[in-house]
Parts: sequence; structure tokens; C-alpha cells
Amino acid sequence: MLNYKTYSFEKLDVWQDIRGFVKKIYKITSSFPKEERFGMIAQMRDAVISVSNNISEGTSRFTMKEQARFTEISYSSLMEVLNELITSFDLEFIQESTLNDCRKDIDCISNKLGQLHHSQVRRIVKK
Repeated sequence: MLNYKTYSFEKLDVWQDIRGFVKKIYKITSSFPKEERFGMIAQMRDAVISVSNNISEGTSRFTMKEQARFTEISYSSLMEVLNELITSFDLEFIQESTLNDCRKDIDCISNKLGQLHHSQVRRIVKK
């Protein structure tokens, strides 16, 4: 078995949590009406992938200010996913129990994103 380098974003708990949440959103959207393939399904999947993409991209930035900005963008994408889940509930694509279950994941991820952002901002101020 080959031994690969582990990149800094892969070590973040929040990124690990997002990986699981991406799988959950893909599974949930797979049961949406087929006519939503280019609508709600694509939008929600793009938004949830954006959360993890921006975390990974942010860790490659050289300044804490840039890193913090990408964490903010990740949070914004996470809120977009929440809005899309609420809309999916309103449109009766998902049950309330599914929405509530996803809210728990979103709460956990948003708290960790907040902690990461706070840490990044604290390091900006120290300079």
C-alpha cells in the first residue's frame, strides 16, 4: 500500500464532518423528483460540495486573512444548504425528521466552522 501525504485540510475535524454530510445530502437528494435534477438537486449538491471545497482551498492560502475568508464562504454555503433543505421540506420533498436530522449536522459543522474562523482571526490580530 502506498503512503500518501496527508494535507492540512484532511486533518480538520470540520472537514471530516463535512465529508459525511456531503454523502447524506447526496443520498437525500437522490429521492427528489427527477424534474429537479437541474434545479434543487444540483443546487443543493453544489452548495454542500462548496462547503468542503472552500475549507480545502482556504488551507492552501498563505495568509490567515485569506484562510478566514474561505472559512466564511464555507459557512455561507452551509447556510445555503440549510435554506434548500427548508425549501425541500416546504415542497414536501423531505420529511420534517430528515430536516431536523440535517439541522443537527449543520449545527455541529457551523460551530466547528465558527471555531476555525475564530482561531484564524485571532492569528490575524496577533501579527
